[in-house]
Order: sequence, then structure tokens, then C-alpha cells
Amino acid sequence: MKISAMPSNTGQTRREFVRNAGGLLVGFSLLDASIVPQAFAGTAAAGAAASGAASPSPAALDAWLHIDTSGRVHVSTGKVEIGMGVETALAQIVAEELDVPVGHVLFVMGDTSRTPDQGGVGGSTSISNGARPLRNAAASARALLLQAASRQLGVPADALEVRDGIVRVRGRAHAQVSYGALTGGDALQETLKVSGAGFSLNVQGMGTPKDPSAYRIVGQPVPRVDLAPKVLGRFRYITDVRVPGMLHGRVIRPAGVGAHVVGIDETAAKAIAGYVRAVVKGDFVGVVADTEWAAIRAARALTVTWSAPAAPFPGHDQLYAHMRTAEPKASRETLAHGDVAAALAAAARRVEAVYEFPFQSHATMGPGCAVADVQPDGITTVWSGVQKPHALQRGLAGLLGVPVDRMRVVWVEDAGSYGRPGFADAAADALLLSQAVGRPVRVQWMRDDMTAWGTKGPAVRCELAAALDASGHVTAVRFESRAFSGGEVLYQPSDADNFLAAALTGMPNRSGVNEFVAWGSQTPAYAFTNVQATAHVIAPFHDGASPLRSSHLRDPEGPAASFAVESFIDELAVAASADPIAFRLQYLTEPRAKAVLTAAAEKAGWQARTMHRPAAGAEVATGRGVALGTRNGTYVGTIADVAVNRRTGAVKVTRFVCAHDCGLVVNPMALRRTIEANLVQSMSRALFEEVQFDRSRVTSVDWNTYPVARAADIPPVVEVVLLDHPDLPPGGAGEPSSRPTAAAIANAVFDAVGVRVRQAPLTPARVKAALEQA
Repeated sequence: MKISAMPSNTGQTRREFVRNAGGLLVGFSLLDASIVPQAFAGTAAAGAAASGAASPSPAALDAWLHIDTSGRVHVSTGKVEIGMGVETALAQIVAEELDVPVGHVLFVMGDTSRTPDQGGVGGSTSISNGARPLRNAAASARALLLQAASRQLGVPADALEVRDGIVRVRGRAHAQVSYGALTGGDALQETLKVSGAGFSLNVQGMGTPKDPSAYRIVGQPVPRVDLAPKVLGRFRYITDVRVPGMLHGRVIRPAGVGAHVVGIDETAAKAIAGYVRAVVKGDFVGVVADTEWAAIRAARALTVTWSAPAAPFPGHDQLYAHMRTAEPKASRETLAHGDVAAALAAAARRVEAVYEFPFQSHATMGPGCAVADVQPDGITTVWSGVQKPHALQRGLAGLLGVPVDRMRVVWVEDAGSYGRPGFADAAADALLLSQAVGRPVRVQWMRDDMTAWGTKGPAVRCELAAALDASGHVTAVRFESRAFSGGEVLYQPSDADNFLAAALTGMPNRSGVNEFVAWGSQTPAYAFTNVQATAHVIAPFHDGASPLRSSHLRDPEGPAASFAVESFIDELAVAASADPIAFRLQYLTEPRAKAVLTAAAEKAGWQARTMHRPAAGAEVATGRGVALGTRNGTYVGTIADVAVNRRTGAVKVTRFVCAHDCGLVVNPMALRRTIEANLVQSMSRALFEEVQFDRSRVTSVDWNTYPVARAADIPPVVEVVLLDHPDLPPGGAGEPSSRPTAAAIANAVFDAVGVRVRQAPLTPARVKAALEQA
């Protein structure tokens, strides 16, 4: 092993380094909140290598990190920051292994020509999976540096110690050398052993990571590196990207599903100053102009004649009837244990229920945005806030018909993601417009683009039945789900046919996959003697461009499935005259699942109850509910306190208590904030969010027709209990705490007023109707 000689960056300022390197360098000191992240390069080509824009090999140590002469550690990762503090946690992990200050770790994230392909962000795996190669690479870098220091200082490597990037001879305070002096700004060279790909990509080198018992930085509440510039208005988002010669574009959506372009009239659009031209490719219609305002006006002024739309949707009020009777496109028995039919037939008491969860929009605060610069004879560059830059690179290359190494995606943070909203589709829009006009084009989706035409979280319908014996013991459970697939539009935008723009140009979507809502994976796995679980996937309403394309929304199918199962478990507890928490503990075998329920109950001051006696008389009734969530080794117990207005049906959450166990906690401060935000967003989905549609259009197009939780709806008390396990690997935290929220609220509503609301969201109209029918 050696520290090789490569051209040093000595003499360059950080800004010069970013400008010359091109791409995204997100990096700022934790010690100085005034430092602004260097968000993106300002050149159209973004400094892409003339030979191509292929991603670096993960087998090279210097593909992962580089130490400059000042001792700063520049880390390259295919993971990106979407608002949950991942960048800060990864910085802590790298700093821990290298023994450098966290503020000395700077990141390049999601630039496909500069970072290894780690699959991007998804499945709450950025820390559990994505940190492993960074940890191992940093450990190998430390080992290489100690070897070099051993030679320079003339002592064995085991006689050395490192603190803040300075290598010292133990017991000899003045015998020392810095990391920066050791490298001289040159690359660290080692060939790493590579295993896996995408989310599971890992590397191993000569270094061995620290034992968790030696951690000094991991586990500490380090402030998030991105908050100060965001709060101070200095952060640069994707909407701020500007490149020379850039035009602005807007896309005009069809009049309804199945409507086709008959013709366009540019007369009115041409009268707008700055208008450049219209672009028509099949049913893809866009305008390009010199300024954004001119593009907006031109999109409104362009006259497009559409054919009559089809009417493939059943209408919102018939959604669940359609799901109940439609022939599934795919079915799977996900669990069969024991003889459920016999147990149901012999039951002393049988409990049955149906739970329904609607299509929901991503409804990001800022609609998607992207900039594309198509270079027919060079490297095409796309700036996007998509969660999976390398997958987007492959998909856009296919859409454009060029090799992948001629396509570069530069990630720049957008307005929160949590799945696949409209960011990838905005990038495809920009790509087609740039290809047509031969100049860089920026596309900023409008609110109705995002809410109406962005992908939707799939609707889910669950039927459950259970058998209880004479003593109230559950002898069998049958679970059957019918749902649209969260993979109809792939979470990985790696196929050209998966973009809305591609569908509008006539490209059929053949890459969608079936995702099943399964007992025990999207829901807790209770240990009942007899269980039968079946899952069905409902075919999409329309195979072409549709505003009801379903894809991943934060924790795909998890909140819907957990809403059904955890509400039903509560129904069984009532039927068995058992306390809801004690009832759950009776049928759980996993100690960590039991521990989060117990911890939440203790923090909330839970009072055991075996008989339900809602208070009578008062207009506003209060109640408390509990639910359990499990996801890929993370366990969550949530207790919700609610106030229900009997007259109006309005539900107000007044308190959340959430106990959370995701193994080793890397940054407790960031983890708490992630959980708190998760609780608020999942509360919004439980109480407010529902996509409305008629026979050919989504009619939820803005904040009035698609309401979300507002500041006044936030519970005044949100308490998080972290169960830390330093002996376990870190697990996922981005999604698990969204699972139990809806059921905890619904169970609290039942505790308050004695009625079950089995259809989400729990709107005032639905709660009031349930009260009137009681």
C-alpha cells in the first residue's frame, strides 16, 4: 500500500475547487454557521470529463474519500440528503473512523460522475446500508495514514494515536504529523474488495472499523450541518440552479386521461415577449421562453386542441367498490400457518372488519424542478433533486437514446422527497425540451403539476377476520389485502418508459412491478396460532399517461397496512375485554417490540383499561390510543391523545408519545427531529390527505382541494423516547415511525367516543357520520 502522487489541489480556494471540479459539493463547518454550502457548479457542462460521465469504481479508495493538505476530508457518496440529517450522521461516522473533527468532513453527494452508485436513498437504508462502505473506506484510509506516519516518525504503527487529524507518538507530545502533511493533497490508493450493488454495495480494505465501545463522535447530538444556512436563507436549492444560455420551460398537461393532441395554435403565445417556441412530441406539449414568467404566460396562452378524454376512473366515490370487485392482476398467499378455516368455524366469537386507505399525493411544499443541458456531441448534464441520481442517469440516457456514460446527473437538494414525487418527471420534461431547442432548459413544475400529475401513494383495502375462543384468546386471523401497486411507477427511475413524459410521447410502461401488501412485513408479526394472509394487486386504471400513477410514498403501503392491522388488533382487545397494550404484549415474541410498547406506556402514563366506557355528555371528548410499528428491524410504539368534537366530528391530536428502537443511535438530536417530523407528516395523512378524482381527471390540484396539516394542527406535545442499542448495527429511521400513527389516532378516537372509523383520512365528515350511525 502507498499514498500515491497525484496533482495536489494546494493553492485553490474551496470555491475554485468546486468551480473547477464541477458538480455538487455540500460542505460547511459545524463550527461556523456562517459558512454557506457550495451548492452547484455554474457551467453548463459542469466540468464533466471529456471521455465520459461514468461513475467512479467503488474498488478505488479515492473514489470514496480524499484528504487535502489542510486535513479536510472530502467524501463522495451516492447517498443524498433529503431533510433527515443523513449527511450529518454520515459525517459523524467518517469522522469517528478517522479521528477528525466532524466539521472537517465535507461531502460530494449524488453526482453520478463523481460518486459510486449506492442506489440513492430509499427504504430507510441510508445509515443501515449506506454508511457501511463509508465506514470501511475511512477505516482503511486511517490504516494507510498510520502506516505512512509510522515510516515518517520512525515508530511502529501501534505506538501511534490520532486526535483531530493529528497523528502523535504516544507519550511523545512533540512527535506528530497531520493527515494533510502525510497526504500532501495526493490520493490515498488501495484497491478495495467490493461486494453487492446499489443499496447493498459494500467495500472492505485493510482497515478494521472501531468497536462501538470506543466511539466518541457517533452517538453524540451533533447539530445538523445544513440547518444554519437553511434558516438563514443562504442555502442553494435546485430551484436556484442557473447555467449560461438557460431557457425556461413549462409543460401543458392533457385535458384528461386518454386525451390526444389534435393541434396547437401559437398565435397568442407568440405575442408574449421572450417566447421561443412550442415543443410537441406525441401528446407531450411544452413551451420554452427566455424567462420563467414568459414561460408561465406562454403555457397559458398556447391553444391546444385535445380529443375527448377517456373515462377509465370509477370516480372517487366508487374507488373501494372497484377495488373490492376488480379482478386482481396478481395474487400471492404471503403466509399460511395452521387451519384458519377450522378455527373460524369453531369460534366462540368472530370479529370482522374492513379498512380502507386512499390514494395520497406527495404534496411537497415546493413542486419539482430540474435543469437539463442536452449536448448531442458531448456530455448531457441534468441537475435534479431526485433521491436516486444514478437510476435517473440510466433512465434519462434511455429516454434520450445515448449511452449511460454520456449522461451526467448532478444532485442538488429539492423540497423534500420521501419517495418518488415529481422530481424525476420534471427532469424528463426538461430533457425533452432541451433536446428540442438545443439549449439548457429549466423546468419548474407548478402546484397543479405536482399535486395532480405527480405519482400517488397507492390506495389499499384490507379485510380482516379473527376467531376468539370462550376465554377471549385469539385462535385465528385471516388477512386479505387488495391494493394498487406501489411499483407501478418504479421507485428507481432507471427505465425510460417510467417517466410521465415518456408516456405522453407514446412509450408504453412495461417496467412496473407488483408490490404486495403483506401481513408481517408491512405490519407487526403477531404470534397467532393460525394465520392466513393473502395479497392482491389491482391493475392500474390506465396504461398510459395518468395522474393516478402509483409509486412509492414515504413507507410504501406501510401506513395503510398498519392502519388496518393495528386498528383491528385494538378491536380484538376490546372483544377480549383486554387492555390494548397488555393484549399486544401477549401475542408478541420479539423483545424489542415489547420494549417500545412498554417504554411508550411508561412515558405516556398509560392507565390500563379492560372495559370501554367513553365519557358522555361533553361536546369535546378525549381519548388515548396505541399502535405498534415494525420495519426491517426497527420497532416503534406510538401513543396518541386526541380531542374529538362530537358536534363537528373534528379530531385534534393533543399529544404524541413515541418510543423508537433502531439499534445504534448515531445522532440522537437528528433522530428525534426525524421522528417528530414523521409523526406530523403521518398525522397529516391520517387526518387530512386524500386524492379526489372524477372519471378522467384528478381534481385535487392545490392546498384547498388537497389539504394537509397546518401549523395549528400540530400537537402541542410530542415526546420521543429513544431506545439505544450500541451493541447492534444502526437501523432505519426515515420511515418506521410513520407506520403506527393512523391506527394510534383511530384507536384514540374510539376510546374518546366509542365509534370505529375504518376509512382514512379521519375527516370530520367521516367521524360525524360514524357518530350518527352509532
